[in-house]
Amino acid sequence: MRSSTLLKQTRLDKDLTVEDVSLKIKIPKKYIIALESEDKKCFPDEPYCSLIIKDYADYLGLNGQNLVKLFRRDFDHRNISRKINNYSGLSITPQLTFKIGLLLTLLCFLGYIFFEYQKFNRPPPLRVNWPQHISELSNTIDINGVTDSEATVRINSDLILLDNNGKFSKKIKIDNLQQITVESQSPHGKKTTIEKRVQDLL
Repeated sequence: MRSSTLLKQTRLDKDLTVEDVSLKIKIPKKYIIALESEDKKCFPDEPYCSLIIKDYADYLGLNGQNLVKLFRRDFDHRNISRKINNYSGLSITPQLTFKIGLLLTLLCFLGYIFFEYQKFNRPPPLRVNWPQHISELSNTIDINGVTDSEATVRINSDLILLDNNGKFSKKIKIDNLQQITVESQSPHGKKTTIEKRVQDLL
């Protein structure tokens, strides 16, 4: 016989109601009903569950310790050691919410630090738009491109102004020039350099 059936049958044999038992041994009626009907989701937490079963069994004249063992045999330990949530095995408590929020905040902070570290240590991006099909008779060319708006750009050591989007443009004379060097330097001293031979542009 199952432990729940034994408890209920013994109570009925003694002509006791659930209310009688609840008042006598000071156990909430809902727990007595849950234990007798095997409503596992309403079982109390341990060790309260085992104490209730023992007191209930002792009151009915049964061996409380044996009933506790029988009850544990009848039900998976996980079902009597905690209440089962109808929708999830995880109970969302204020403490858990706080811990999750703290963890997410820490992860965001670490992510920000990592991003800033990477930004600090990497050279600025640089794209140069070289002119196409320059006439050999031309002595100037127009060079433009884009880089980080906080960077400093030099073309053959000449400082070039940037707009708010990091774009730059400059006409330079190519008389007697063998090579054109475009350099972008971050505020932290990291450099990106692109070079082009003048001969390759003709």
